[in-house]
Amino acid sequence: MKYMLLICVDDTIEPTAGDPTIEQWLTEVEGRRLDGSQLRSIQDATTVRTRGDEVLLTDGPFAETKEHIVGYDIVDCADLDEAIRIASRHPCARYGSVEVRPFAE
Repeated sequence: MKYMLLICVDDTIEPTAGDPTIEQWLTEVEGRRLDGSQLRSIQDATTVRTRGDEVLLTDGPFAETKEHIVGYDIVDCADLDEAIRIASRHPCARYGSVEVRPFAE
């Protein structure tokens, strides 16, 4: 089953020296990770809403929160438990969060 890992961080919290690197995580999940990428800054985000015939644009992310999405990974796992194990090993899980969502297949 495919899972989307939404990688979220709080810019006020810094990674700790000695934490695993993204390169180490990529090696660990080799064969399970189908795709992934870092996203540009939230300052480059545009939120689109449609109300009736009007298209409303807002600069910035869709929600005002301390944490924001900085990237994603798509993994192919046997089950949710495996996806959670992989997400828990992601370096950003140590100072942010990793939201795990199954694809609707």
